[in-house]
Amino acid sequence: MKKNSAGHQGSQTVAAGGQSRSARSGRIHPVVIYPFKQPSDDSDLEALYLLIARLNGESKKYARPITVMDRKTYFAHEDDRRFVEFRTHTVAKHSDILDAWCVDTCQMWYTGLGTASERGAAEDVYWLIPGDFNYGTPVGQEVLGRLHDLPEIVLELQQDLCVGEIATDHNNSKQLIDTYGTFALLYNWFPAEAKEIRQFTERPRSEFFAIRHGFLRDLLRHRWFAYEQTVVMLLQSVFAKKQISRFFVGNIPDLPEGCESFASAMQQVERTERVLKTIWRERNQHEAGWADHYRVLEAQSEQVRRTALVILENLLG
Repeated sequence: MKKNSAGHQGSQTVAAGGQSRSARSGRIHPVVIYPFKQPSDDSDLEALYLLIARLNGESKKYARPITVMDRKTYFAHEDDRRFVEFRTHTVAKHSDILDAWCVDTCQMWYTGLGTASERGAAEDVYWLIPGDFNYGTPVGQEVLGRLHDLPEIVLELQQDLCVGEIATDHNNSKQLIDTYGTFALLYNWFPAEAKEIRQFTERPRSEFFAIRHGFLRDLLRHRWFAYEQTVVMLLQSVFAKKQISRFFVGNIPDLPEGCESFASAMQQVERTERVLKTIWRERNQHEAGWADHYRVLEAQSEQVRRTALVILENLLG
């Protein structure tokens, strides 16, 4: 892959072969992933839905936004007047609510993006917006003011996938998990692909991304995982030599509920390993001698996982 400027501040493009295609028209489909747990303070969601309201008013550029809300969230708060009023007078006013029973956040992505893709057309772009970040802070509002650049990179520069990268310091728990867990395991199972992915992002599990219609339709036909789906999309991008970019989101943190404990880190590392094992088997099980190769990689993977958990326990425990 060769690196080129994406033409937006704080962004970078990694072009997977081929030359730039001519600019073509398309609409952007915003898909909001509502938090599993309703926050005690609505200021972050209020700031987010001010953005959604503005997008909803630009119908030539943006399709009507979709908000995916897990049914567990609804039934946990159906007697909470504040929640019901916010859902009715803000969320439903500015977006179409897609109520769904979901295993985890990545299944909410699948439901929302799949529904949006059925409404879309060949040149459209789908923009995932996670709801559980501190959008109500001054930094959060600054991020919201330019977050639209993320799907516009895909639309204007004819990219297939653009991943938003959050600024973090080296002690950030998510960064630590990605460094010692996600990438270490990626290098074991898919070393060449891991090297390419790391050319443009240190956050391969980002919740901020935008994706082109054709590539999304391809991904929807593959196995979709309830966990670590961004890693899967990045691998599929490299496998298929797609045009991929990154966008610098800014220094915006999750809500306090999202702080990682060692137990949470352990769960994330273990499920990343399971996902990578599954993908490797699906891609290699038709090759002669694949089982012997798999056993070697599995033994190495166990060592990588154990080392990662020792480090993370010392840093997060």
